[in-house]
Amino acid sequence: QVQLVESGGGLVQAGGSLRLSCAASGLPFSSYSMGWFRQAPGKEREFVAVIKWGGGYTYYAESVKGRFIISRDNAKNTVYLQMNSLKPEDTATYYCAVSFGGSRNLAGPAEYDYWGQGTQVTVSS
Repeated sequence: QVQLVESGGGLVQAGGSLRLSCAASGLPFSSYSMGWFRQAPGKEREFVAVIKWGGGYTYYAESVKGRFIISRDNAKNTVYLQMNSLKPEDTATYYCAVSFGGSRNLAGPAEYDYWGQGTQVTVSS
């Protein structure tokens, strides 16, 4: 049974930082990309960042580039999202996801095979 478990969300003031984690287990294949998406109330789920299996390729949404850093520890099957200089517009439920697809940027939700349950991030002004 595949499980993706996120943690690290919470309430933070604007300009602050949070680090999200997502631990994966039960995956049927050993090589996969891991991504982060977010969804604010009344809005569609949007891409945040992705990291390929080897960790050598990452891709970010323009809205978070330069502020967020995605990384992974393959030995722990865990992906991280370090979020710095947070803004109120970053408030959303953050989801991690796993993709076995081969496209370069994997920015579309449909390209992902498994999803976590989400963790809430709230940034106060």
